[in-house]
Amino acid sequence: MKLYSIAVLRKIGDKGKVLASQYDLSDFGYFQRGSVQEFMNFTSITIVERTQTGQRQSVESENNVAHVYAHPQGISGVIFSDKEYPSRVAFSLLNKVLDEFLVKFPPEKWTGTQLLDYPELNTYLQKYQDPKQADTIMKVQNELDETTAILHKTIDSVLQRGEKYMATLNTGLVQ
Repeated sequence: MKLYSIAVLRKIGDKGKVLASQYDLSDFGYFQRGSVQEFMNFTSITIVERTQTGQRQSVESENNVAHVYAHPQGISGVIFSDKEYPSRVAFSLLNKVLDEFLVKFPPEKWTGTQLLDYPELNTYLQKYQDPKQADTIMKVQNELDETTAILHKTIDSVLQRGEKYMATLNTGLVQ
């Protein structure tokens, strides 16, 4: 299982533009890397131009898959992986990357012609090479969410008990 690239793009009218990207092309020969990166950029732009806002899709080509998510706020993310990489992990990574990108770079910073400096993409590209590690992270997050929900229910029930107790005290004082 392998991730090859993560890219954040913007759709301007009908045209796509790469805002930030990161690649791991170590599996390709030295002289192939430039062509592979160019192919990934071209394919990313083409797929983003053809993806409706809010839509997620995976496009297969030979042994590779391009996962794309067109975020409702006008940006899109594309991850290139091999066929074995789980799409659920790829899409959760895209959500995370795009949400963080929107916080770090407001829309007025998207207008330049240069790529934006987003070093976190490299971190994510390395960290998510092993989807099992990503699944573990998601598992811990789910456990935290469940614990938080249980704590909220417990606090609510304690507050309700306190309200009942206060109500009984008040009725006792009124008599």
